[in-house]
Amino acid sequence: MKRIGYIVCMALLLHVSCSDRWLEPRPLSVFTPENVYADKAGFEAALISLRKGLKVETHGSINYICAEWSYSDMAFAFTQPNYAEELTPNVSMYYPYLTMFNTAYVNISRANTIISRIDGIDWEQESDRNAVLAEAYFFRSYWYYRLVNAYGDVPFEGKEVSGARLDYYSCSRWTILSEIQSDMEFAVQWLRETVMPGEVSRGAGNHLLAKICLAGTDFDGAIRAADAVINGPYELMKTRFGEDGDNPAYNHIWDLHRVKNKNLPENRETILAVVDRYSDPVGAKDAVGTYSMRLYNPSIWNNSVRDSEGKPGMVASGEAFNMYGRGNNNAKPFPYYTYDIWNYGGYTCRTTPDLRRADANWVDVDEFTYTNPASVDYGKTVNPAWFANPTDTVYCYNAIQLYKFYVPHENDPGTQVMGGNGDWYIYRLAETYLIRAEAYYWKNDIARATQDVNAVRARAQAPPVAESDMNIQFIFDERARELYGETPRHNELVRVSCIMAKLGVDGYSLDRLHESNYFYDRISTNNPYYRNQTVLTLGTCKVSPHNLFWPINATVILANTLGVINQNRGYAGAERNVPPLEVIEE
Repeated sequence: MKRIGYIVCMALLLHVSCSDRWLEPRPLSVFTPENVYADKAGFEAALISLRKGLKVETHGSINYICAEWSYSDMAFAFTQPNYAEELTPNVSMYYPYLTMFNTAYVNISRANTIISRIDGIDWEQESDRNAVLAEAYFFRSYWYYRLVNAYGDVPFEGKEVSGARLDYYSCSRWTILSEIQSDMEFAVQWLRETVMPGEVSRGAGNHLLAKICLAGTDFDGAIRAADAVINGPYELMKTRFGEDGDNPAYNHIWDLHRVKNKNLPENRETILAVVDRYSDPVGAKDAVGTYSMRLYNPSIWNNSVRDSEGKPGMVASGEAFNMYGRGNNNAKPFPYYTYDIWNYGGYTCRTTPDLRRADANWVDVDEFTYTNPASVDYGKTVNPAWFANPTDTVYCYNAIQLYKFYVPHENDPGTQVMGGNGDWYIYRLAETYLIRAEAYYWKNDIARATQDVNAVRARAQAPPVAESDMNIQFIFDERARELYGETPRHNELVRVSCIMAKLGVDGYSLDRLHESNYFYDRISTNNPYYRNQTVLTLGTCKVSPHNLFWPINATVILANTLGVINQNRGYAGAERNVPPLEVIEE
């Protein structure tokens, strides 16, 4: 980010009524809260703002979901490979590891305004009031879930703030999880079962509740909430449908990830997806597009890709370029993801019947050909031995998960090919199965855990996993096979690291989480760059156990002069920490 000052002190962070000039453009006087929250329509308009706020997760350059995968066990940010030394409370890196804190509280603040003012009008029907309140609880809980699984202990604010505060204290991650679990248990009673695209349904509420219960080690609660979704009006998509549905070159996994298909009524797998259309009116199209091809694809178009004469072998135009896009590999996948995790049941990544790794859905490196008509090797297979620099293979050369990230620029040919406008999943049913599978696993019900994982695998025509192979490693591999580029991967690795530490699994413990944790062990095992501390053009690949949690911006901590916002252990400033609050302040 261009300046650390973008994250302003906590005194302003949670306040929108009087001090929101840094949060968003100052509204005209007619749009003051007193006027907006004057009737049912005003409250519903406020919910629209919260729904649109989810686009920061999935759309635009270096969106938050991309940042989650770039800081995980399956991919990394090659532009900033030295997390151990360069991820600090004072450096707002290229990726939004610090600034997501700010965005989360902006949305929490907006939700709190709805919650605090819900009884400021006379509602004709109690069900309308409760439905609005339930959706506000959903968004507040959504962002607190993201916060506690990115930063750990953070301040909790549960109401609209009417004046500047300088006295915040960090609240225990576990206490916040308990609070938002209670909120969501209320919310799922009132969220509507049938909604329009982009709106929050009861299924979305139960899906989030299942995630929260799982994070808080309430495994029975996670199973009950997941049951409510799985037994609801959803089903895994197993047949062809929607755009490209009649094209025999593809399959139902391809159909599932066409942006035009994600909110189709016939797609029974969608639980919640953001809406983003090129055809939206100018004032409504507030996202620049998915940027999916830019963020997740290699820079195979780059001049570093040389031919046998040492000359540029590629051009940034033509059919291949339009299919792969102007990739920047902001989430550079490891070979562990592109190859290793597909090797199961006697199959390899090239022979597996798993449609999620089918040739129609991927472009492997041996399918890249030189596209520069002026090259002597035009049309021949790209040879990485001829690259301008050996480390350019990190930037420019890896298999492409085409079915997830190919998003054409509809009716916008003059735009750089980054990944056009399109809807994107937040929650879908496959993840619900994997949430329930993990809850069963922690309860040592391996048979049911295996059944749920195999429900997802069977839909993809993958060989079933044996009960003897079912463990947390396989579940997280399966989450990657199914959900790459969709779910907040770092969040989920933090979640499972905290579960293992709380349960004392494999010797992990909560008091030593900054020194030893599952996240660090898995990322350093799966990532050969970290394991070998590879030296790249932009730095040496290093990660430390304390990088489990992202640091909290020092500006926020220092501005909170009458309280103490704790810094995560391992980062500068943690020596000033005090015990976090264990009770939510009224």
